[in-house]
Amino acid sequence: MEPRPDPWQPRGPGPEAFGARAASARSPVRRGDRRRKVAAVGVALSDCGRVEEATAYALHAQAARRALADSGLGREVIDGVASTGLGVLAPAEVAEYLGLSPRWVDSTSVGGATWEVMAAHAADAIAAGHANAVLLVYGSTARADLRAGRRTANLSFGAGGPMQFEVPYGHTLIAKYAMAARRHMHEYGTTLEQLAQVAVQARANAAGNPEAMYRDPVTVDDVLTGPMIADPFTRGHCCLRSDGGCAVLLAAGEYVADCASAPVWVLGSGERVSHTTMSEWRDFTVSPAAVSGRLAFERAGLGPADVDIAEIYDAFTYMTLVTLEDLGFCAKGEGGAFVTGGRLRLDGELPTNTDGGGLSAQHPGMRGLFLLVEAVRQLRGQAGGPGRQVRGPGGRLPEVAVVSGTGGWFCSSGTLVLGR
Repeated sequence: MEPRPDPWQPRGPGPEAFGARAASARSPVRRGDRRRKVAAVGVALSDCGRVEEATAYALHAQAARRALADSGLGREVIDGVASTGLGVLAPAEVAEYLGLSPRWVDSTSVGGATWEVMAAHAADAIAAGHANAVLLVYGSTARADLRAGRRTANLSFGAGGPMQFEVPYGHTLIAKYAMAARRHMHEYGTTLEQLAQVAVQARANAAGNPEAMYRDPVTVDDVLTGPMIADPFTRGHCCLRSDGGCAVLLAAGEYVADCASAPVWVLGSGERVSHTTMSEWRDFTVSPAAVSGRLAFERAGLGPADVDIAEIYDAFTYMTLVTLEDLGFCAKGEGGAFVTGGRLRLDGELPTNTDGGGLSAQHPGMRGLFLLVEAVRQLRGQAGGPGRQVRGPGGRLPEVAVVSGTGGWFCSSGTLVLGR
């Protein structure tokens, strides 16, 4: 009997796996096969960074109000709410706080990938007519709570279930990412200098973003000589801790004519859950984005060569590198070379984490929704002035974005392809 094929092999698709086209032969943006078109029509951040006084509920409300104002629609159109991470009965408590009584809800919780997965579920619900407009909303005072002693830093996600076999050995979340990065370095010769380039370019992208928490430039040497957190990660390889919230309003295509800004369409989506314990992760150098990305591109009818900007979950520098590989922007093992040479900067070949990402802009916990806000702003041409808005040759605005969230220690992935 022949063995069953391993769904994770070959290890990471290259661009050819998606039928990628040369940049000089770009394909037109296609809307997919949904029964109703679905667009992001409102996006906003709450106050972010160091927010000492507001509660997490207040940040939810602030972001929701701002996103609704950005859309130009009235609150009466919202009949769906997606939220998690706050309260015992999320999203019921959040909806009540916002004065909403939705007929469609989602409280999916898969870590950093939560919001991409939720957005995919919401888009499917709108396409099927189960909802007309869904508000995705998040807020966290993780930084302020830690400083005030209202909580402690997370050492583990829990000690029950399968994870009980790892917790006694002190295998923290960051240690798991560090172990995965070491494996990639061992197998493919990836260097710490290459990983540091991810942090350096994220900071360069944050320089023109007034909403970014850290904007001063850093060098590769700054990253390499910082305090060690979990070998091989120094502090510069790790995301910051902030307060903040954001919201995205998705709506059916028939609402677009009444909106204040141009729509950004959901073209395709994919999701994948792979493991919870490191012993069940078949290959530390392959993330579940290898599956979610392929599905999202296939459903959008596009490939990596069609993408103008990438917004990728970056709790650690290795996350950016390996996700770029698994989305098909380079072959497996070539991520180290790919992220050098300024390719990820706003004026680079593939502007990535254009707001500065979780490494420099803000990271109040499950940051995936912030990726969607930034992608929509960039596609609209509303990211800001010179040094902030991505533009191609002749001042052309980006047309296609890929947004990919990662949860846990590469336990889950959600990927969306967006276009205008």
